[in-house]
Order: sequence, then structure tokens, then C-alpha cells
Amino acid sequence: MSSPVSGYAGVQLREPDLGHVLRKLPHVTVLFWVLKTIAVTLGETGGDLFGITLEIGYVTTAALFLLFFLMVVGLQVRAKRFHPALFWAVVLSTSMVGTEISDFANRGFGHASDDTGGIGYIWGGVILTSLLAIVFLVWWRTGQTYDVENIATRKGEILYWLAILISNTLGTSSGDVLAHETPLGFRGAFFVMSGIMLLLLAAHYLTSINGTVLFWVAFVLTRPLGAAGGDYLVKPVDEDGLGWGTRWGSVALVSLLIGFIALQAVALRRHPLAPLPAPVNRLTGEPQRPNGQLVTGPGQSPNQPSIPHLSGREHRR
Repeated sequence: MSSPVSGYAGVQLREPDLGHVLRKLPHVTVLFWVLKTIAVTLGETGGDLFGITLEIGYVTTAALFLLFFLMVVGLQVRAKRFHPALFWAVVLSTSMVGTEISDFANRGFGHASDDTGGIGYIWGGVILTSLLAIVFLVWWRTGQTYDVENIATRKGEILYWLAILISNTLGTSSGDVLAHETPLGFRGAFFVMSGIMLLLLAAHYLTSINGTVLFWVAFVLTRPLGAAGGDYLVKPVDEDGLGWGTRWGSVALVSLLIGFIALQAVALRRHPLAPLPAPVNRLTGEPQRPNGQLVTGPGQSPNQPSIPHLSGREHRR
């Protein structure tokens, strides 16, 4: 059987049965947001550890983190199925790169919050928002699915990671504005962002707002939540922080991240992710080249392997 997909002007196109492909991206669940928040918080403290505490500097630190990002995202794009440790390593790397890029763009070569060698928070936010809009425009024009759980092509995954890199950088800049340019401070910014995230959660369950829109708004805003939380964790007590410092704060966050990644890996072994239908162009209905491992189901070519037994249930959106 084939299923309808929407094309231009609401024309119903037929989606051919082309087999299935293993998922490479996780379901968006509570555990996803917990891991994402820990990763971006570690990105803040880790970036400050290298750039400020160890006095390596923004440029060198950003270059090191960028190399790490390119390495792990290359492995992620080439992978044939979802690997929790690899996926969250990419998210962490985008957060660390975003921290350094944002700080360098906003403050220049200096490290203090009142340095003015960069382009400033406002222009930085404008540029990053524009770049994110361009990525989403390209995403739409190329016919990739907007459903972040169901991306199954290389082009779609590359656009997904570009959007994450830019949104994490934008979120860093937004968090710095709240913490440094308003009376909220680190602790106040953390609680304000936590409240906004709860409102987004309520909007998901109580309104008809598009889930993809809510996802990307939440994805951007978890970064300032992590930035404010990271600053609150490591800053001295006399600066409204808890005084853990970047070293011990980063060690604690690494431990938490590893623990929750292990929890996700165990959950996946018990309830594997169900495969996706082979991808088709969202606008034309034409088949697209899948980026994950192909599997086929009952009633398809007998010369091809069948879908392995998968006991996991589809995540309800």
C-alpha cells in the first residue's frame, strides 16, 4: 500500500512503498530535553574552562571545538543508525563551539562582560537569527521533512545539524543578554528561562501550535537556560553563583551527561526505535536517497532482508 503526502497547493501525492530505514535521530521525550539541557550547560562551563580558566583564548578554543564538531558530526552523518553517545557528542560540540563563537562575536578578543571589541549582543543576535532563517528556508526549498524525529536523508541531517549549531550559538548570546544586560543576573535568568520552558511545555499539550515550531523555540531557549545555569553553577558566591568553578562544575556535568546517555542506551536496548518509511520529497513526493541502514518489511522483495524485530512503540507527538 502507498500513503498520501501533500505536495504543492495541497495536491495529494502518493508515497511509494520503498522499504524502511533505521532511525538516526532520537524521539523528542523528557529524557531528550534533560540530556540537551545538561549538554548545553556543559558547553557553557567547558567553553569557559578552556577559553578563560586555562587562558587558551576564544579563537584557539573555538578552533579546537570546531575540529571536534567536524569530526563527530562527520561520524554521525555517516552512521547507519542512532548511537546515543555519538549523537550527544555532536550536540555538546555545537554548544561548545557556539559558546566561543558567541563570546568572540559579542566581546571580541577580551573575556570580560564589558569588553566592546566585538559586534555586540544586538547585532550578533540579528546575524544569527538571519542565518537560522536562511537554513530553514533552504530546508523548505529542498523538500526535506520538518519532522525532527523522522529525518532520513543526508541533506536533511546536515541541515538539522546546521540549525542546531546556529540555534545553540544564538541561545548563548540570548543567555548572555539576560545575565549581563538585565538586572536578573545568573540566578534570575536561570529561573526566568525555566519558567518559559514550562510555558512551552504547556503550549505543546494545551494548544494547537505547530510542534515543529515549539521544538525549535525550545531548542534555542534551552541554550540560554544552560548558559544561565552553567554561570550560576561556576561563578563565585559573591557574584551570585554557587562557586563550583569551571573545573568542578564541568566534571559534575560530564558525570551527569554520561549517566543519562547510559540510561538512554539501556532504554533503547529494551525498546529499539521503530524504522521509518523510506524518505520522499515533501514537496514533490519523489523518492529520496536514505541516509540510514535500509530494511524491508513483509510482502516486499524476498531477496532483501526483513525488518528486524523491534519492540519499541512509536513516540506520540
